[in-house]
Amino acid sequence: MSDRAAGPVLVATDAWFLRHGLTYFVPEQRAAVRAALRVRRTLVPAVLVVVVALSVAVALVSVSGDLGAGPAVLVTIAVLALVTYGVTALRAGHILGWGLSRTFGSLRRLLPMVMRALPLLLLFVTFLFINAEVWQMAAAVSVGALWLTALLFAATALTFLVIRLPEEVDKVDDDVDDAFLLRACRDTPLEEACVDLVADPDADPASYATIVGYERWNLVLSLLVVQLVQVVLIAAGVFAFFLVFGSLVMTDSVQLAWTGSESLRSAEWLPTVSVELLRVSFFLASFSLLYLTVSTVTDDAYREQFFGGLLRELERAVGMRAVYLALRARERPGAP
Repeated sequence: MSDRAAGPVLVATDAWFLRHGLTYFVPEQRAAVRAALRVRRTLVPAVLVVVVALSVAVALVSVSGDLGAGPAVLVTIAVLALVTYGVTALRAGHILGWGLSRTFGSLRRLLPMVMRALPLLLLFVTFLFINAEVWQMAAAVSVGALWLTALLFAATALTFLVIRLPEEVDKVDDDVDDAFLLRACRDTPLEEACVDLVADPDADPASYATIVGYERWNLVLSLLVVQLVQVVLIAAGVFAFFLVFGSLVMTDSVQLAWTGSESLRSAEWLPTVSVELLRVSFFLASFSLLYLTVSTVTDDAYREQFFGGLLRELERAVGMRAVYLALRARERPGAP
């Protein structure tokens, strides 16, 4: 492929990367992200978020009298601000969009996966549901403390994924050869360029296969988004199941005996569901999110269901990046 023809191929590949959530594979996007992470760019928004979060937390605590609502609101606003800054200034919108479309765009694959994972999870969690101590705890804690507990479960799950997912990414670029590159670039804008580079004795595209820096974290974030969306969907299924199951089998007398309450409060938007049942279901759904997150990485029964297709996506990204960098180096020597 001539250098003149390589230019449009690189442009088409940049667009392909953006459509597939590989934003940081594009050098211009990486430069913008580096600029957005400078202290002078992040300091003012961070101060504003802290001021707003503290003001809202103090106001909410003073109105509700729930001390647990303060930390819960602080953490929630901080997370929302971080996600907003990531989607906008850090150019993670394409990553988030691809992850959501990857999850919801293939219901034929998603629904069977949910149906296989949900019964095994319910079999484990149901034993906690029919436990008086869980009902007593859920009825006794405040709404703020319950939400803070859910955030703690979510933060633990997120921390676990951030530690383990880079290990999955690092495995992908260990055995990259010409066959790997040709397979990865098939039916992409780099297919012809890959054939030319592999046939060129002076070119060595496989030498560009090692994933580092922003590109490595792009792949981690892609896995993270897809994984979190999947486990949140299943946790929502657990929540719905226990609302229905509890409404059928947990009579008012049982709930009163287990919670130690004098009377039950009905949820305004679900007249047949008590607030106590709502709290227990929410707590167990939050716990299920943490349990399932760990299981999808460590348990072979879940791992293939959740990671099989994603690992193939990673291989294609690694192979295309190697060919992209080799082609870019040949056309634009010294370019980043």
